[in-house]
Amino acid sequence: SAGERAITNGRRAGNMSQFERPNIAQMQGYTSGEQPQDGRSIKLNTNENPYPPSPEVAAAIQAFAAEQLRVYPQPDAKVLRQAIADHHEVCIDSVVVTHAGDAALRLAVTTFVASGGVVASTEPTYSLYPVLAQIQDAQMFTRDLAADWSLPDDFADAVNAAGAQLTCVVNPHAPSGYLNSHAALELLAEQLDGVLLVDEAYADFVDTDGSRSIAERVTERENLLVLRTFSKGYSLAGMRLGYLLGHPSLIQPILEKTRDSYNVDAISQAVGLAAIKDQAYAQQTWADVRRDRETLAGGLTAMGFNVSSSQANFVLARAPQDVAAADLYQALKDAGILVRYFNTPRLRDCLRITVGTPEQNRRLCDQLAHLLGH
Repeated sequence: SAGERAITNGRRAGNMSQFERPNIAQMQGYTSGEQPQDGRSIKLNTNENPYPPSPEVAAAIQAFAAEQLRVYPQPDAKVLRQAIADHHEVCIDSVVVTHAGDAALRLAVTTFVASGGVVASTEPTYSLYPVLAQIQDAQMFTRDLAADWSLPDDFADAVNAAGAQLTCVVNPHAPSGYLNSHAALELLAEQLDGVLLVDEAYADFVDTDGSRSIAERVTERENLLVLRTFSKGYSLAGMRLGYLLGHPSLIQPILEKTRDSYNVDAISQAVGLAAIKDQAYAQQTWADVRRDRETLAGGLTAMGFNVSSSQANFVLARAPQDVAAADLYQALKDAGILVRYFNTPRLRDCLRITVGTPEQNRRLCDQLAHLLGH
């Protein structure tokens, strides 16, 4: 085939290993947001929590004895799993802790999608999903979201017709921040033939009086997985800690078969435990982000941006008419302010902006006002 000839020619040119699997040779890896090295940039491009982790986290690190690193950590993170189970009011058999949410996604693909199988999602969505499908040598099936970023009416039928073994839906959606109702997701799980993974990386920032997680339904739905992360809500992006919630029949093969042995180190287990137990602190930061999100959205709207209603810790802002979002992105970068730009059909006129501290948001808006001549 043409693809195989291209791989052969590439190998002859000396730019790839002759031992690399063909599907790996043809793929492109995930591109993460830029990480500045100067320490002076305002970083609003990778959806980190702008507030520091709980003081209990610092205390846990301070109290951690280096002697404990001599031995392997608790193999299944049982103490942390129990704390997570208690937090979500599920049984411990419905929890598996992972090395960040991305590792949880990889485990879900590895466990439930056969080589040559199908992973389904929406367009646009988290760009790691197709990368993981390619690594598994599986196909990626996507369906365009509706104009308001909601799931299309025929989504379940289309996914089933494609034969998807795993369907990933981000809720709140990235990069728009749109929130699907739990009723809609429950109905989707009921309609799907395969496993539904609801990626709740940003669920802690939802400003509803009800439950922020559909996790309470995992014991009732045998095909429902819920992904959570400590990176966003608990300000631990540098720690790389996440978990999956699901029916025990879904969690068991991950816990006992497909995850790495001792997959979460002892320090991460201690820090995660301290973070999830200090709910008062975490929930205050979530409230602060929700407040700052509304202020940021209002400031952007006043300058002519069309800002999607967001329930995450970021906003998607469509640039004013006759203004190129790519040019704004570059001008902000030149000024030391990093935001995210996606050169894809539905997003190329938008900027995705992480909610920063009030001071960071003010400086962003001041710079945009300068660039736009306000």
